[in-house]
Amino acid sequence: MKKGYITIFLSLSLTLILSLVFTVIEGARISAIRMKFECATDIGMNSILAEYHRELLEQYDLLFVDTSYGGSIPSIANTEEHLRKYIQENFNSRGKSIFRRTRDFLDMNVESIELTEYSIASDEDGDVLKRQISDYMADYPVGNILARITGNFAQVESSQMETRNVESERESAQSQIDEIDLPLQEMEDGTYEEVPLDNPADAANATRSIGVLNLVVDDIDSISTTKIMQEQYISGRTLMRGSGTCTEAESVSGTSNEILFLAYLFDKCGYYGAEKEDAMLQYQIEYIIAGKDTDWQNLEQIAKRLLKWREAANVLYIMSDGAKVAEAEAMALALTAVMLCPELVEPVKYTILFAWAYVESLQDVKDLFGGGRVPIYKTASDWKTGINSIKNVKGSLKDSEDSGRGLSYKEYLEIMLFLMNSHDKTFRAMDIMEMDIRKTPGNSDFRLDGCFDTYRARLAVTSGFGYSYEMERLYGFY
Repeated sequence: MKKGYITIFLSLSLTLILSLVFTVIEGARISAIRMKFECATDIGMNSILAEYHRELLEQYDLLFVDTSYGGSIPSIANTEEHLRKYIQENFNSRGKSIFRRTRDFLDMNVESIELTEYSIASDEDGDVLKRQISDYMADYPVGNILARITGNFAQVESSQMETRNVESERESAQSQIDEIDLPLQEMEDGTYEEVPLDNPADAANATRSIGVLNLVVDDIDSISTTKIMQEQYISGRTLMRGSGTCTEAESVSGTSNEILFLAYLFDKCGYYGAEKEDAMLQYQIEYIIAGKDTDWQNLEQIAKRLLKWREAANVLYIMSDGAKVAEAEAMALALTAVMLCPELVEPVKYTILFAWAYVESLQDVKDLFGGGRVPIYKTASDWKTGINSIKNVKGSLKDSEDSGRGLSYKEYLEIMLFLMNSHDKTFRAMDIMEMDIRKTPGNSDFRLDGCFDTYRARLAVTSGFGYSYEMERLYGFY
């Protein structure tokens, strides 16, 4: 007989050892599942951000993920499916050519993925987009442009360019003339007729209905007439909305941030005389300010506003210039009707002064469109038109000359942008972005309200070995 106590001891020992080994293996499996979940989530969520819109980055230096992925309908469900695919691909085993039937040691599968928060570009009245712009422009010397624009704006306020109603003042002077009965003269047939006033200001005022661009642009055919359908762009349609900012971020309101946004717009957008190549609208800054659906209308609106501003400033100056007031009075006194009716002197004089300021203002707009500069406050040396110009307005306007003093066309546009409310300025700027991106291949239906830059995901995974885990992570361009 053989004694068997060693075999029994080994059997008992192996039971304990194998229990320990299997416990360690199972613990390793649990740890590996957790670690792989973490790693796959990190890879997957970063892969989503790696799908940023290339054209938006190329043209506007903005990092956003387009949830339509080149399609026509943006949806956050598309992103959830992309994230599911990336994570599941990292769960699947690879390289099992020898043991094809061997079960995956972790056997993990994605159970659910939900994007619970995401910051759409147009959220919070466009502040999500503007935060990226503020980050991009962080190194811009904002102090210099802030001092210049606020200084120019102060001059605009003090000169009453934005608030003074010159048209009402001019009409008031004209109404005084209309209320005075003109003197009568006897005709050869014995009848009496009113002596014609022949006010030279009437010739100037008659040109007001022609349109400013027709008066100040020599080659009118060179003006772009591109037309858009505004309802197709972000400012004119119902928007897809996200959850707003997913992180605690600094506010983008305030003068400094608005100045940064203004500088960004001039860096990325074109305007008359500095058009952007291959842009949908040629006068993009003008569109942001005026908001009309054609290039022509936008430029016309800017020209009208410049004319209004310059008229207010020029009336303020001409009324204080004794020599010019004396010229206007002398012209008024030379009229036959005025000689016979002295009470017409003052109102006719003022209509002549208003007409003269109007012609000077047209010359100012022509100079600005031609690349010249026009000061807000003029002196006698800055004045370019003579009193007789009111008799032949278009023929008296000269080619633009840069006096080297005053503000350029761009600087007048800066003031207009600075005066705008933030909402209109931001959403019209996003219109411009959509227009230009849609011109590129594969982006005909691009929508900024379908793009996000930050998102929070809640994920759940299961293992074939009976384990399940959940995780929530926040990723984004911040």
